[in-house]
Amino acid sequence: MSTPDPVAAAPLTILLDEQAQALPGPCTLAELVERLGHAPPAVATAVNGRFVARSARAGTALADGDRVSLFQPIVGG
Repeated sequence: MSTPDPVAAAPLTILLDEQAQALPGPCTLAELVERLGHAPPAVATAVNGRFVARSARAGTALADGDRVSLFQPIVGG
């Protein structure tokens, strides 16, 4: 029987639209969008001021203290 990895289970706190948000453990940006109940195409995302494309969210692991912004995508032409 293996022991749980304490780093993998460590909770983290992010700033979500300037509000502290506690997460129970490791989380990707895609998982956060899903947990918040947003349809992935309905929001644009940024981490620490850098835009994160929808296709890159699953590979974007959030870290303690990250500043996450969710906003309406800009469309038009």
